[in-house]
Amino acid sequence: MKMGKVEFCHFLQILALFLCLSGMNQAEFSRSRSKPYFQSGRTRTKRSWVWNQFFVLEEYMGTDPLYVGKLHSDVDKGDGSIKYILSGEGASSIFIIDENTGDIHATKRLDREEQAYYTLRAQAVDRLTNKPVEPESEFVIKIQDINDNEPKFLDGPYTAGVPEMSPVGTSVVQVTATDADDPTYGNSARVVYSILQGQPYFSVEPKTGVIKTALPNMDREAKDQYLLVIQAKDMVGQNGGLSGTTSVTVTLTDVNDNPPRFPRRSYQYNVPESLPVASVVARIKAADADVGPNAEMEYKIVDGDGLGVFKISVDKDTQEGIITIQKELDFEAKASYTLRIEAANMHVDPRFLSLGPFSDMTTVKIIVEDVDEPPVFTSRLYSMVVSEAAKVGTIIGTVAAHDPDASNSPVRYSIDRNTDLERYFNIDANSGVITTAKSLDRETNAVHNITVLAMESQNPAQIGRGYVAITILDINDNAPEFAMEYETTVCENAQPGQVIQKISAIDKDDPPNGHQFYFSLTAEAANNHNFTLQDNKDNTATVLTRRNGFRRQEQSVFYLPIFIVDSGSPSLSSTNTLTIRVCDCDADGIAQTCNAEAYILPAGLSTGALIAILACVLTLLVLVLLIVTMRRRKKEPLIFDEERDIRENIVRYDDEGGGEEDTEAFDMAALRNLNIIRDTKTRRDVTPEIQFLSRPTFKSIPDNVIFREFIWERLKEADVDPCAPPYDSLQTYAFEGNGSVAESLSSLDSISSNSDQNYDYLSDWGPRFKRLADMYGTGPDCLYS
Repeated sequence: MKMGKVEFCHFLQILALFLCLSGMNQAEFSRSRSKPYFQSGRTRTKRSWVWNQFFVLEEYMGTDPLYVGKLHSDVDKGDGSIKYILSGEGASSIFIIDENTGDIHATKRLDREEQAYYTLRAQAVDRLTNKPVEPESEFVIKIQDINDNEPKFLDGPYTAGVPEMSPVGTSVVQVTATDADDPTYGNSARVVYSILQGQPYFSVEPKTGVIKTALPNMDREAKDQYLLVIQAKDMVGQNGGLSGTTSVTVTLTDVNDNPPRFPRRSYQYNVPESLPVASVVARIKAADADVGPNAEMEYKIVDGDGLGVFKISVDKDTQEGIITIQKELDFEAKASYTLRIEAANMHVDPRFLSLGPFSDMTTVKIIVEDVDEPPVFTSRLYSMVVSEAAKVGTIIGTVAAHDPDASNSPVRYSIDRNTDLERYFNIDANSGVITTAKSLDRETNAVHNITVLAMESQNPAQIGRGYVAITILDINDNAPEFAMEYETTVCENAQPGQVIQKISAIDKDDPPNGHQFYFSLTAEAANNHNFTLQDNKDNTATVLTRRNGFRRQEQSVFYLPIFIVDSGSPSLSSTNTLTIRVCDCDADGIAQTCNAEAYILPAGLSTGALIAILACVLTLLVLVLLIVTMRRRKKEPLIFDEERDIRENIVRYDDEGGGEEDTEAFDMAALRNLNIIRDTKTRRDVTPEIQFLSRPTFKSIPDNVIFREFIWERLKEADVDPCAPPYDSLQTYAFEGNGSVAESLSSLDSISSNSDQNYDYLSDWGPRFKRLADMYGTGPDCLYS
C-alpha cells in the first residue's frame, strides 16, 4: 500500500514522538546515591543531575504545546517545595517549563532551517527561600529535521551551447540543486537528477547533474536550439521525496560542415563599353548554410579571357563576389569575355573534409555593349614650342582625334576658351592646326596649357578632350637693370679707393647659357672726380670713391649713372642711376646722420619746438575757418534789392483752408463786425520793433467797403513799418467747409462768378499791386480775358 506525502509526514512525526518518549528516562535528572565528600583544603559537592540533549520534531502542526522533556532533581520530594526555572534562548517565548513538575513544552512551530538548536539554562530553587538547591546547568534542545524543503536550482534557468555534430557524451553544462534540509540526517537532502524534456537528444547524470549529448550528428542547420527540463528530487529519488525543476536552453553552435555552392552554373551580364575603370560589373554569391567565420569565403578568377581586364573581390559584410573593371572596355576591340570563378571557404575544419571539397566553380560571361563614344585624341598630352617673337598666324603644331565607333564620324576641333582667356591661339576646325592669334610674351606666361575639344559632326554632344602644353621660347627683348633699389651712402671721412657699394643686375630674359652682364660708367660720368666703377666679371660691380673730404654742406647727394649690357644676341643695355648720400659716420664707418638740413637749423631750436609751432599755426587756421563758416550761416537781411524782390511772386499751396476752425487765417467775424476792437497781431515772418497799441474801429458799411478799408489798413501798417517790408502773396483756398459764414474766399471762384465786385482800383495803388490788378481787374489787360 502506497502512502501519500501527507501520510508519510504524519508517520514520521509519530515515529519521532515514540523515540522521544522512549528516551525520557535519559532526559530526566537523577539524584546520585553517593553522599557528598569532603577534601582537606577544598570542598567539592558531586553534581546530583546528569544532562542529556533534548530532541524535538520540527514543523509540529498540533494544537497543544509539544512536549519536549522533563527536568527533575533528587532533592525534589514531590511536596512542591522545589521550583524549576528555565532561561536562555527561547525561554518563555518558545519553551515553557512547569515550575512544579519540570515538564518542558514548545509553544510555537519550530523550523530547523531557521534555527537548528537552542541553548537554555535550568535551575532548581527552594520555593520559600528562593535559594538554589542545585547549581545552574546548561542544556541544548536540538530541532529534529523532517523532509519539508524541496530541492531548488538557485542558478536556473540555464543557457548553454554545444557544437553541432558533437559525439555522444559531449558535456554541455552542469546544473546544481540545493536542499535546505539537514544533510546529516536521513535522506532529506540527498538529491538525484533526471531529465523530463529533451530526450532523446540529451541526458543528465543522476548524481552530478551534468547534461550530455545523447545523439550523434545533431545538425544546427536542421535545428539549432533545444529546451530541456531537468528535475532534482530528494530522498534519493524515492517515492514521497520532494522535487524541483529548471529549464536549460541548449544552442547548437556552428561548425564549418557545409561547403559553399553557387546557385547557378553560369551567369551572364551586359555592360556598356563606356563604363569607367573600377566600376562594378556584377555581384555573385555562393550559398553557405554556415554562419559567421565558417561562412567566410574568398573568390578568384581561375580561368578565362578576361584575367587582366576584370578582377573579383569579396564584400566582407555580405560575402558576395564583386567583379570590377581593371581596364577600359572597347566594343570594337572585344565584344565579350568569359570568366571561370571559384569560391572557397577560408576556414576549413579538417573533421569534415570527408564531406567533399569546400569550394565551388561557376562561369561568368560578360557582354560588352556598343555605345556612341566621344572622339579620342592620338595623344593624351601634346607638347609644342613657339618663339615669343612669332608673328600672328604662325603655325605651332597639329592635334588629331578620331571617332572610335564603327561609323567613324568626322571630327571638328575647337579650343576651350576657359583655358585660353586671352585668346592667344586659334585652331583650324577641320585640320586641328594650332596657330598664334596674338603676340606672345614669355616673361608674362612661359607655358600655356590649353584644352582642345573634338566634337563629332553627326553628334556634337560627343566631345573629346585633348591637352596641349605650349612652351614659349625666349628671345632677348628685355634690358638688364639693377637687382634692387640700392640705398648707398658715403661717409664724409671716406678715403680714396674705399668700396661703398656692390651692385648686381637682373634680366627678365632666360638665355640658354645664363646671363652675363657688363658694367661701366656712362660717358658723361666716366671722368667724374668723386666715384669710379669696377666690373667684377661675375655679374657684379663695385663702386669706389676717388677722393676724400665729402661734405654735406657742399653737396649731400650724388647721382652716378651706370651702364649695364647683357650678353644676348642682339645685346641690350640700360642706364641705371645710383643715388649716393653723404652722411656723418662714426668711427666704425656706420652712417649716423645724412640730412644736410641739420646744419641749417638754429642751434637753440629743437625738433620738438618746431612741431609745437606747427601745431599752433594749424589751430589758428581752424579757428579762422570756424568763424568764417558761422558768419556765412547768419540770416541775410530781409530787404532785397529790386532784382531779388519777391513781392510779386505768387506762392501756390495745394492745401485747403480749415473753414470756420482755421484760427490762423483771417478773422471773418472781425471783417463782418468792424465795431469790435481787433488785437494787434505780429507778423510771423519778421520780428517787428514797433507795436501798434490800438486800431481805429470800423462802422457797419457794405462788404466791398469793408474789404477795401481792410486792405488799406494793412497797406498803411506795412508802409509805416521801417523794419519789415510788405510780402504780398496769393493763397488759394479751394474749399473752406460747409456752412461757412464768409462763404468761399477762392479767387478763382470769385473771378468766374457774377459778382459785381470791382477791383479796378488796385491799378491805382502803384506797381506793387499791378499783378493783383491784372488778375482781378476788368480792363483790357486782364490776365484771364
